[in-house]
Amino acid sequence: MNKKQNITVFKAILILSMLLSFLFGKSQTEFSFDSILNKKAILKKVNSNFKKYRLQIIYTQITRDAEGKPSFKNYTYQVDSTNYFYCASLVKLPCSILALEKTKKLKIYSNTIMFTDSANACQRSVRKDTTSINGYPSVAQYIKRMALVSDNYAYGRIYEFLGVDYIHDRLAELGYKNIRIVHRFDGGCKGTEHTTTNAIGFQDKNLRGFIYLEPKTATKVYTHPLGQVFVGKAHINSNNKKINQPKDFTNMNYMSLQNTHSILQRLIFSNYLPLEQRFDMMEEDRQFLINHLTMYPRESSHPTYNPKTYFDSYKKYFIYGDSKKPIRNSDIKITNIVGQSYGFMVDCAYIQNKKENVEFMLSAVIYTNENQIINDGKYEYNTVALPFLAELGRQIYSFELKRSK
Repeated sequence: MNKKQNITVFKAILILSMLLSFLFGKSQTEFSFDSILNKKAILKKVNSNFKKYRLQIIYTQITRDAEGKPSFKNYTYQVDSTNYFYCASLVKLPCSILALEKTKKLKIYSNTIMFTDSANACQRSVRKDTTSINGYPSVAQYIKRMALVSDNYAYGRIYEFLGVDYIHDRLAELGYKNIRIVHRFDGGCKGTEHTTTNAIGFQDKNLRGFIYLEPKTATKVYTHPLGQVFVGKAHINSNNKKINQPKDFTNMNYMSLQNTHSILQRLIFSNYLPLEQRFDMMEEDRQFLINHLTMYPRESSHPTYNPKTYFDSYKKYFIYGDSKKPIRNSDIKITNIVGQSYGFMVDCAYIQNKKENVEFMLSAVIYTNENQIINDGKYEYNTVALPFLAELGRQIYSFELKRSK
């Protein structure tokens, strides 16, 4: 073979090599929900009847350049803000963020002692917190409890610290005009009692008060963005009586999957955003919130949690939600917020494994209520919702392991 023939053969091999590289690279990076949702029986089951399960999914691919700056590509499945789901504990994420912003605005530390007064039967007076190091309540301690185990009592105190008008005014400034946060999860509040919030006092370490926030009543009615909302065919009321009518969610909290996904993304990637788009909190407070949204309950010292009750996957639905066994893989980090109530189950997560160069966001909601009776406690969380979310997380993670970045 002469020199000219050698060059021709080399070029042919090079072209073939490039073509094969392109083809195999393409097979690794192409993504479709149709492929993912047909890989396992539980995924097929839910996908084949996605309307019944009110399924919505958002998956965000994250690719970083040579300097580490991230870029995002979103894939959505059946995402529709008018397809109602009850957001439940998802509201703890924006409330935690707004509370840390407010402490900065008040020029106090987030761990400053905070006392809550009460003015009516549904409000609570709070002077102690036995879960904290010093035995006193604070914004930081309440946020820690919400982030670790989705503590409803802690959410109530943060909701009261913020006040309903403040919550909605600030969310509107941030571009989230359709979020509605208008009630606690504890107490027996009714009507306008839900939107009347307690007086709050901050004390120094010698218990001398230096900031006092007056009790507040919302100055306007925050109507539901979707109008009247009813779910189910029957419900159990507060008197434990079955009512053969759908449950009315019109005056309850509302937060779309898109908004939840956006807020978590904004929190995680704040340092890559223009200053005017960032949450206005101290950087140490931002890291504090992210850290506790990532931790397992067993990793906390104040409070401490019984791992039999608060197992590692207690609020890690993706990848691990269908098992209560200890999570041994310390390389996978999941920073997330979850919601579970009335048959709805939702997870919004940032998942990373630096060792494997995996990094993505995933949010999904599913509704499992076979008998369509709201509040009877008979939901298919363990047989359908958790297995689905866990498998969805595993399949997306597996795809990410192969994806060219």
